[in-house]
Amino acid sequence: MNAVVLSKELIETFIGRKEASARLSRSRLAHVLRVLHLTRFMDDKMSKLVRQNKGATFQLSVAGHEMIGALSALALQPGVDWGFPYYRDRAFALGIGCSIEDVLASFLARDIPHHSGGRMMPEHFSHKALRIPCQSSCVGSQFLQAVGTAHSAVLRGEREVVYVSGGDGSTSQGDFHEALNFSCLHKLPLVIVIQDNGWAISVPTEDQTAGGTIAKMARGYEGLDVFEIDGCDYLAVSEALHEAVAKAREGRGPSLVVAKVPRLGAHSNSDDPKKYQCPLQMTSVLACDPIPRFEKWLIEEGHFSSAEIEEMQQRHFQDIERAAVAADQIPMPHRSTATSKVFKPVEPIAASSSTPSTAESIVLMDALNHALSEEMERDPGVVVFGQDVAKGKGGVFGITRGLTDRFGETRCFNTPLAESTIVALAIGLSFDGYHKPVAEIQFADYSWTGMNQLINELSSIHYRSNGEWHCPVVIRMPYGGYIQGGPYHSQSPEAYLSHCPGLKVVVPSNAADAKRLLKTAIRDPNPVVFLEHKALYRQRLFCARPETGADELLPFGQAQIVRPGTDITVVAWGMAVLMALEAAESLAKKGTSIEVIDLRTLVPLDFEAILASVQKTGKFLVIHEAPRNCGFGAELAARVAEEAFLFLDAPVMRVAGKDCPIPYCKDLEEEVLPKTKDLEEALRKLSIY
Repeated sequence: MNAVVLSKELIETFIGRKEASARLSRSRLAHVLRVLHLTRFMDDKMSKLVRQNKGATFQLSVAGHEMIGALSALALQPGVDWGFPYYRDRAFALGIGCSIEDVLASFLARDIPHHSGGRMMPEHFSHKALRIPCQSSCVGSQFLQAVGTAHSAVLRGEREVVYVSGGDGSTSQGDFHEALNFSCLHKLPLVIVIQDNGWAISVPTEDQTAGGTIAKMARGYEGLDVFEIDGCDYLAVSEALHEAVAKAREGRGPSLVVAKVPRLGAHSNSDDPKKYQCPLQMTSVLACDPIPRFEKWLIEEGHFSSAEIEEMQQRHFQDIERAAVAADQIPMPHRSTATSKVFKPVEPIAASSSTPSTAESIVLMDALNHALSEEMERDPGVVVFGQDVAKGKGGVFGITRGLTDRFGETRCFNTPLAESTIVALAIGLSFDGYHKPVAEIQFADYSWTGMNQLINELSSIHYRSNGEWHCPVVIRMPYGGYIQGGPYHSQSPEAYLSHCPGLKVVVPSNAADAKRLLKTAIRDPNPVVFLEHKALYRQRLFCARPETGADELLPFGQAQIVRPGTDITVVAWGMAVLMALEAAESLAKKGTSIEVIDLRTLVPLDFEAILASVQKTGKFLVIHEAPRNCGFGAELAARVAEEAFLFLDAPVMRVAGKDCPIPYCKDLEEEVLPKTKDLEEALRKLSIY
């Protein structure tokens, strides 16, 4: 038999026909219709459950969005690819495999493993087996996290596709544009779907998006394929998603699908569209309903009869009714679990110290560099990134120098100058269970543009997901004053960070502690903010210590008495420890014995060490350089007054920075920040009680 040689064009045509035929198979069409029906009937049922006071008070309608969500799920491989669906993408969640009973139970805030188990509002999907990381209420925050997970797939060499969706209003967020930028820079396997219903709650497109569609702006990103489609057209949606997913899986980069859909209901059950939509708008949008349109097409094309579709409608309606009854039988979470799962449990580690006395002393910056290098050598999942951290620069302070040369550009790499990107990238990378990101924010003062990702997202993912997800992320931040840095290079944000449940906050004061604590942070399964005082990086008199070994760790939550004393307890951290020791030495010459405690970690806090010391000395003073008002010292003072009141022989005292931004002029800076002489004066006052 003669061999037949087919041209590339004929092969592509043949494959295209096979794929088109598969998209028109009865089983596929029936599956899509089932997802559409379940999603719509669930909308109706949820509305009734709210009125019945079954445990839900808030409902988000997804009516009109069903087709784009259902087909997006069908384009992916469940359990292989990743999904970051936004709150109006229930059709995606059901289409990818989420249980209808689970989704209804989460709506009723019931105790189930997935979708937060009552800890989040409805439609915040989370399912580890289906690779849906915990979603949130923050508009647009999912885009950059999806970028991080897509980057993880590239670093691991896996052919995984990452899907992320959002409404048209979310494209006004800076995170959306940062996501496009980073994904195009690195040709990431990302499919971004914008479900454009023309409204950001009550704000119409003309007041929201310049040019009327985000697609016009997005085309400026090189390497990004942009599809503008009718999100209710089965064939158009199928074709666009097929092309976008194929491009991603082949490693050719990201795509943006802008799908025009109708919003058939209100934004939520607390919203009244009549206040901002005219009757004509509300009527015209009903004609765009994707479900009757799809059903009509199925009948006209001969795929199903009207009787078959009516039978499916009844069956799917009953499926929702049965699932709602089952979901209602699931109990509410027990009250005792309300404060659980803030942190993922950590295996206890003992403080280790095998450092020989003859070991060479190193400064704090070298200790951090060595800790990073040793942990990257030990664990190939550790990746280091941030602004200017790679190649010859090694960070503004040189902490990451040499890491790119030693481990390559996939293990130590630069990011755009965008703090939200840096933090969210770390979140997304950590979801895979392999990577342990260590991200550097160039100065703590610039972390505020990333605070949404740090405070609203990273800190609470373990809690919000009911323990299903955790993020082993370390965020390193140089902080503090005394280097004439002015208002934007001198802030001490430890009080803000310590106030946020779910973040561990570490502040070393010397090289030995810094190296051991950073190693502990990298091995911790929880988010850790690692604050490094810039004025201590090269300080030798106090901070330089014999280098600790590669296997030495220091557990979190263990304060250190760096100078024993009997008359007054002084608690400090970071740079303030040095001042406390200087003041203690000075007062010792005058007969006052000062006990100095270095907290080392603020969260977790070793309050037992403070309490034991105050019980011995009867007097307490805390010093920090952050402003006095609502500083972390206020928390310590309150706890000492509350828990050690009977042991106190004098008022609790604080020495802190003035309630003022830190100025650039050296004379002004010295006026604002606390100094050793300020601490000595306070200690003398305290000693006379």
